[in-house]
Amino acid sequence: MSPRLLTALLGSALLLTAVGPATAAPKAPPTKAPALKPGVSRADMALHQSILTLDTHLDTPEHFARPGWSMLDRHAVSSDFTQVDLPRMTEGGLDGGFYVIYTGQGELTAEGYRFARDFALRRAVEIREMVAAHSDRFELAYTADDAVRINKAGKSFVYQSIENSWPMGEDLTLMQTFYQAGVRMAGPVHFRNNQFADSSTDPRGKIWNGYSPLGLRWLAEANRLGILVDVSHASDEVVSQSIALSKSPVVASHSGARAIYDHPRNLNDALIRKIGESGGAICINSVYLAATPTSPERKAALEALGKQPDFDTLSPAEVKAWADKIAAVDKLHPPVRANFEIFMASMLHVLKITGPKGVCVGADWDGGGGVEGLEDVADLPKITARLNAEGYTDADIAAIWSGNVLRLIGQAQAYAKSVAK
Repeated sequence: MSPRLLTALLGSALLLTAVGPATAAPKAPPTKAPALKPGVSRADMALHQSILTLDTHLDTPEHFARPGWSMLDRHAVSSDFTQVDLPRMTEGGLDGGFYVIYTGQGELTAEGYRFARDFALRRAVEIREMVAAHSDRFELAYTADDAVRINKAGKSFVYQSIENSWPMGEDLTLMQTFYQAGVRMAGPVHFRNNQFADSSTDPRGKIWNGYSPLGLRWLAEANRLGILVDVSHASDEVVSQSIALSKSPVVASHSGARAIYDHPRNLNDALIRKIGESGGAICINSVYLAATPTSPERKAALEALGKQPDFDTLSPAEVKAWADKIAAVDKLHPPVRANFEIFMASMLHVLKITGPKGVCVGADWDGGGGVEGLEDVADLPKITARLNAEGYTDADIAAIWSGNVLRLIGQAQAYAKSVAK
């Protein structure tokens, strides 16, 4: 195993000397307040800036290995397709969140498990390296209390989560490894069934009718360690079993209301109610909000561009050149997209079922999220403004933005402490 992966295995807060010293930039001088977004009043913005905010699903670590890409630089969806960086977090008042260790599902074989394990550990190391390189701006968070402490210190808090536990293979001691590396939330499954559970979207259908026997052990181990169980992407049966069997409430880190858009990735009202009644929360996604068909003309134009290049091998200028080609197609054959109104319809629908204690925000940034009017994290004050306009109290909005998720982290860790020997 490579030295960098060993660093992740040890869960050390210090990185190997091969990584090099931190290259934190000096504090930026104060700037004027950002221009208000449409529909956001000064009072709305003041409220938004006064509360702690987090998003439970930031796929941004997939960009950390890009040549020339930095979290300290301001990027744009139009130039490099990214939606999260520190300048836009600052503009949008996003104080931190869960940075995702995502591994796309592959083969359930010894070779597949080894590949997935090493891929996920590398991603965990990349997250730690980003934080270490900019330690005056970011700090790893491990407990519910850390978010408030780090925010008061003027830094952005970085929790870590696992999307798809395939990398654990059949060796659940790896969950302890990831926990030591800082993971505090994990989901068992992604787009396809795996060794732990059925997916909500596997075209082959169910193979376990919920959790597998190994998956039930996965759930128990997550509870023992104090890892918050994430049911997004899981089949309805897995969601129900998680609610019934987990020793602490669960979260859906990036899901929506099936009543708004009938898609298996979304949750039906019965499951939304069960999650809320059990003390859990649904973090509202900005994907799977509406049908978004591709016209034959747009499909042909995109196919004519050829295969999308691997951005990890391209310079920023080369990525921009590809983005310009996509923009030209968009101009000729505009894509069908959901919009901010549909996103809010999903959130308000869940709020009616669970109340404000059962809702949070997980828009799937850099993982397919973003809609018209909510393009990147700079647009987040619009959510606060709409909730304010709908009559939710400041305390309600604070709970939705961070209070509910921090409560769930605390409950998961409290259970783990209660059973620790």
